[in-house]
Amino acid sequence: MKKIFIDLDICDGCEAKEQCTARCSYPYHPANDGITSLRELAAYAVICRKCESGNCINACPKEALEKEPGGVLRRNNLRCISCKSCALACPFGTIYPELIPYWLSKCDYCLGRIAPADDPLCVKTCPLGAIKFVEIEPDEAKKIHQGGEHLVVKCDVWKR
Repeated sequence: MKKIFIDLDICDGCEAKEQCTARCSYPYHPANDGITSLRELAAYAVICRKCESGNCINACPKEALEKEPGGVLRRNNLRCISCKSCALACPFGTIYPELIPYWLSKCDYCLGRIAPADDPLCVKTCPLGAIKFVEIEPDEAKKIHQGGEHLVVKCDVWKR
């Protein structure tokens, strides 16, 4: 099964990372928030250090952050007021403030919206090739990590 593959090493080096120029074809993703949600999911899944104390969770005045089984953070967009308290409270700087907009449309991975042989628009329009739509499995030796059922992320991961 093909998955969205995002290389955060390339993405984070892009000069346009705060305003990604890759486009999203989903009509309810104004301002490319499909791409923003991919970056947020990738960061929470593989970059976050999954602290036991949960400073980011405790700092949220609206209880918008919670840990899923396995320690991965999840942000409840209906509770989040984009105060960025979680980003300020994170002692490791792994919650990126630019990835916490007040409203956010989630990436749907173009499931059921593109032909099997086609690529999502974000893949076609990413200027540096940081986003791909490929059949790929996680490989720790190559720094490739599972970010979700339809998301695979390449980046360095901090280990305890």
